[in-house]
Amino acid sequence: MKPIMEKAEDGIILIGYSQGGIISRGIVESMDHNITTFISLSSPQAGQYGDEFLRLIFPQYIKETVYEVFYSRVGQRISVANYWNDPHHQELYYKYSSYLPYLNNEIEDYFNKDYRDNFMKLKQLVLIGGPDDGVITPWQSSHFSYFNKNENMTDMRDQSFYLFDSFGLRSLDKAGKVKIYEVPGVHHTVWHHNVSVIEKCILPWLD
Repeated sequence: MKPIMEKAEDGIILIGYSQGGIISRGIVESMDHNITTFISLSSPQAGQYGDEFLRLIFPQYIKETVYEVFYSRVGQRISVANYWNDPHHQELYYKYSSYLPYLNNEIEDYFNKDYRDNFMKLKQLVLIGGPDDGVITPWQSSHFSYFNKNENMTDMRDQSFYLFDSFGLRSLDKAGKVKIYEVPGVHHTVWHHNVSVIEKCILPWLD
């Protein structure tokens, strides 16, 4: 990424799709960057907790039991485990998850000021997702909303990481720099080549 940034004097636009959006957010937060716009396309930014995607990889597990594998040091070698956010086992999530809670600056006694400062360098944050995704669960995770312990939806603006502005999301939102698209009728596997999504949700931010 560094050579790309160095060649782009006017800054770069970073687009991350699905798990790539979580990886891209790690780049935004961990690097001294010149990223102007970050477009998160159907990415589980608040975590993942669902069966359909899980059973493609681990058919013997369901969402209620897979935490026994994911929330261990060996389990964290599996990529999805790094952002598996079980609302019923939050203590284990914070203890073992080696990625998402760190990006959120939610780990007690571990606050990375650089993560917040780097995230706040963004001029635009574009969040794209929709109710027919079928893989990202809950689909609202693509908008930083998520399940509470009763599996009811908690809006982005009611999440603790937003209220405490732990990584700068609230600051960007208050500055009018967060754009949220809810697009129905798009399955997870076709977001990145759906012409309507590209034209209406992505192209306007590529100037």
